[in-house]
Amino acid sequence: MLELNDICKRYVTAGFTQVALDHVSVAFRDSEFVAVLGPSGSGKTTMLNIVGGLDHFDEGDLVIDGISTRRYKDRDWDAYRNNRIGFVFQSYNLIPHQTILANVELALTLSGVGRAERRRRALDALARVG
Repeated sequence: MLELNDICKRYVTAGFTQVALDHVSVAFRDSEFVAVLGPSGSGKTTMLNIVGGLDHFDEGDLVIDGISTRRYKDRDWDAYRNNRIGFVFQSYNLIPHQTILANVELALTLSGVGRAERRRRALDALARVG
C-alpha cells in the first residue's frame, strides 16, 4: 500500500513561493491501476514525482507498505525506484531503434533480472496493458 499523508510541496524562486501540493492525503492499494486527473497546474506531475521518488515533499509523509520515507537516504530512494515503482510516460520516452519489448525489458535489465525472467515479465506487462 502507498499512502500520501498531509503532503505539502512548495517551489520557491526569486522570493516567490508556488504551492504545488497543499496537505494532500490519498492511499493506493496494491496492484491498483490509477488515473490522476485535473487541470493544468493542479499538482498532478508533482504528486507523481513524489510518489515515484523523483522529487521530495516539504511536509507530511509518504508511506510505502507501512514504512515512512521521512528518513530515506539516497540509496533507499534508489532501491525504491529500481525495484518497486515504474511509470508509463505520456510521451512514451521509448528508445526509437529498439522494439517495444526491448524498451519494456530495459528497466529489468538495469535491475539485474536474468534474460528469461526479464522476457517473461515484459511479455506479461505488455499483455496486461494491451
